[in-house]
Amino acid sequence: MRVLLLGGTAEGRALAKVLHPDVDVISSLAGRVPDPALPVGEVRIGGFGGVDGLKNWLREHDIDAVVDATHPFAATMTAHAAQACTELRIKHLVLARPAWEPGAAQVVKSDSEAAKAVASQRYERIFLTTGRSGTKAFAKSDAWFLIRAVTEPEKADLPRSHQVLLSRGPYDYDNEIVLMREHGIDALVTKNSGGDMTKAKLDAAAALGIPVVMVQRPPLPDGVLKADTVEQAADWVARQA
Repeated sequence: MRVLLLGGTAEGRALAKVLHPDVDVISSLAGRVPDPALPVGEVRIGGFGGVDGLKNWLREHDIDAVVDATHPFAATMTAHAAQACTELRIKHLVLARPAWEPGAAQVVKSDSEAAKAVASQRYERIFLTTGRSGTKAFAKSDAWFLIRAVTEPEKADLPRSHQVLLSRGPYDYDNEIVLMREHGIDALVTKNSGGDMTKAKLDAAAALGIPVVMVQRPPLPDGVLKADTVEQAADWVARQA
């Protein structure tokens, strides 16, 4: 049995470790992050060239099953994988960590709506943690931003007043408290990525009384099978074998 594991997340790396070496797993990374954390086993880096390119790759490599453990906001890759597997009748599972409970956060549908929310509330010092692709919506804002991302955003996408903090989780509660206090943060903007690696920022914001604007996840394609945990995904793979 050969499994394509669409990874790039902690869950993807954990699943590759659980399956290796009993299952022939090829982990695929998008290649957008320099020096990525690599899973055990065989790894390929780069895109597939859309749905048709993915279908050709799946055929050429005799893939029996696909596990999509990409980031919850990698909607295009998830849609392409679902379509390709449906058309080729290949077994397919999405491993998606549970979303955070938004609590008192202001929930919005997109980065653009988050930027409008920030402007309407007239926040002045914002902790922006939506990733390098999430800064463009705030490029014309008059507020100051502490932008935390794994890789440097494009200069054209950055707001006029900002500081970029290149960093990769996990993050802990005490350090998030210190960071927000040191920079006088009065609002946190985040995507609902879920998981424990970056949840400390929400706990810190709650403790400091800092309002949160949270971008909700894109919906999964209709009809896909979903697992919440690495253990559930590993059990599914075992049943397919």
